[in-house]
Amino acid sequence: MKRKVAFVVQRCGVEVGGGAENLCLQIAQHLVEYWDIEILTTCALDYMTWENHYPVGIEEVSGVKVRRFRISQKRNVKAFNRLSEKLAPRLQTASLEEQESWMKAQGPMSQDLIQYISQHREDYDTFIFFGYLYATTYFILPLVADKAYLEPLAHDEWTIYMTMWDEFFQKPRGFIFNTPEEKSFVQKRFPQLKIDGPVIGIGVDPPESYSAERFREQYNIQDPFLLYIGRIDPSKGCEELFQYFIHLRNQESEPRKLVLLGKSVMTIPEHPDIIPLGFVEEQTKWDALAACDLLVMPSPYESLSIVLLEAWTMGKAVLVNGKSDVLVGQCRRGNGGLWYENLDEFEYILKLLKQNTKIQAALSNQGHSFVLKQYNWETITEQYRAVDFSR
Repeated sequence: MKRKVAFVVQRCGVEVGGGAENLCLQIAQHLVEYWDIEILTTCALDYMTWENHYPVGIEEVSGVKVRRFRISQKRNVKAFNRLSEKLAPRLQTASLEEQESWMKAQGPMSQDLIQYISQHREDYDTFIFFGYLYATTYFILPLVADKAYLEPLAHDEWTIYMTMWDEFFQKPRGFIFNTPEEKSFVQKRFPQLKIDGPVIGIGVDPPESYSAERFREQYNIQDPFLLYIGRIDPSKGCEELFQYFIHLRNQESEPRKLVLLGKSVMTIPEHPDIIPLGFVEEQTKWDALAACDLLVMPSPYESLSIVLLEAWTMGKAVLVNGKSDVLVGQCRRGNGGLWYENLDEFEYILKLLKQNTKIQAALSNQGHSFVLKQYNWETITEQYRAVDFSR
């Protein structure tokens, strides 16, 4: 008889572009053959407001049963930002009540989801929560702590230093990490808890066919281009990326574009060489990866970058923010990318790679070999199935 496993995540749908949500759905897709899986989530699509978008109830998404519950309170973004500004400077002195009020404002809050899991906890053998940071994890995991495993997706950001996490991180039965750097960081943040667990990650599953020419023709992009995939957000390093890229273009005479794939939550500079295409279908993403010269990942905060793995699958080198230990660690292990910490390094690396194509080719080939060996779905599913849920 298959193990009955609930995956709990804040949003779920093919239109949802978030890293935790993408991770959750892809792992569910590849384990549903071995486990009886349900994804328990909310009706939200927009992570800023958590407004109800999907219908309440059960839907099959990419071969996985998804059970959605209505959001009971939308997020007031301005009020939440003000609350964050007040709380961030006083993490060690803020009361538990204040911190939990922040978490309720952060959301997403779904009383129906909380009630369902409270009433149906015995229907599931195991609960796996994706991401430590959201209300769907903080308020629900303690209700099923004896069956709960947490994939924290944690990195060095101000929110992880709230004192409420000291007690919360004692509750899960076990942990699953995405990278060695994430595991090391969590152990360092909570040295008194003796946290342990396997490092697994995610597999990469490119489509059977893709076309660089199709992408270039569809969007009339003939110049060489850097590619960014993800939420266009200052917290993802995009504001700095735009500044660096515009400065670079002022120094260059040869053509170069920056193509952006993803939903924007910030103002994108109007510049002839910056091309925002918005949220695109999965096939278009792979066509773009086939067409680009280089993937750029400017985020200073990551627990695992799936798009780095996807770029390497397509034989593309990557350029990442050197302030992210996780991204640098991925590049070191895969030998598939370089990193920058300031404008001068950003410009130097891009000029070097343009002048010396052998370096870029070597990075591309090394990254490609690394992903094929370490991040194939057969290996990943075996690692998940080997987790000892009886501990």
